[in-house]
Amino acid sequence: MAFTIDGEHRPGRWLVTCDHASNRVPPWVNGGDLGIPAEDMARHIAWDVGAAGVARELGRLLDSPVILSDFSRLVIDPNRGEDDPTLVMQLYDGTIIPANRGITPAAVEERLDRLYRPYHAAYARLAALRPDRVIVAIHSFTPCLKGRPPRPWQVGVLYSHLDERFSKPLIARLKQEADLCVGDNEPYSGHLPGDAIDRHALRLGRHNTLIELRNDLIADPAQQARWAARLAPILTEVMESL
Repeated sequence: MAFTIDGEHRPGRWLVTCDHASNRVPPWVNGGDLGIPAEDMARHIAWDVGAAGVARELGRLLDSPVILSDFSRLVIDPNRGEDDPTLVMQLYDGTIIPANRGITPAAVEERLDRLYRPYHAAYARLAALRPDRVIVAIHSFTPCLKGRPPRPWQVGVLYSHLDERFSKPLIARLKQEADLCVGDNEPYSGHLPGDAIDRHALRLGRHNTLIELRNDLIADPAQQARWAARLAPILTEVMESL
């Protein structure tokens, strides 16, 4: 299966998404092994560590559906456009991905057909169930990339310059929390043509934001639940203020 859905029929206006929820490699992809050590498959290069637990609990608290990918971003990245050169990564944060080296166009097409496209079809269907849908994408980031300085933020809000309606007020509200260092389009820029937010929100005029949580802060279910409980009322407050 390419995805899982929690609470499809929940009545809330939010759609919580988790594009990098899993580090699973389907058995039909190189026998279920990308050729890298298990410790690398457990790292952020293969998935967004802790993000799925936050997304599931956030959806429950917002009484809204959640969609989660069920394949590793190293197999194919659902948060990239189909023509993006990083759609199937061959090198990530110092790790070579042997099963992706020399990958053929036919093999990429199979991953698109069996994983990427079904995920996006389900995502689009859920997003269209309400005309006032708000998309909240949950991601996580590593505290430090190899050879780079430590990242100071606990949470980042990513957005495109094409639509700042929800994200800018959300950043302002999060900065009122005295204990948080909040990233404004950090640790990355939120504008990536063809990504999931571009495809399902920007092009259709839907309110949206992407929240990045530092993965050492959401490493276990208790931490994930705490962050979801913290974010749910803030998201609701900001949306009600618009």
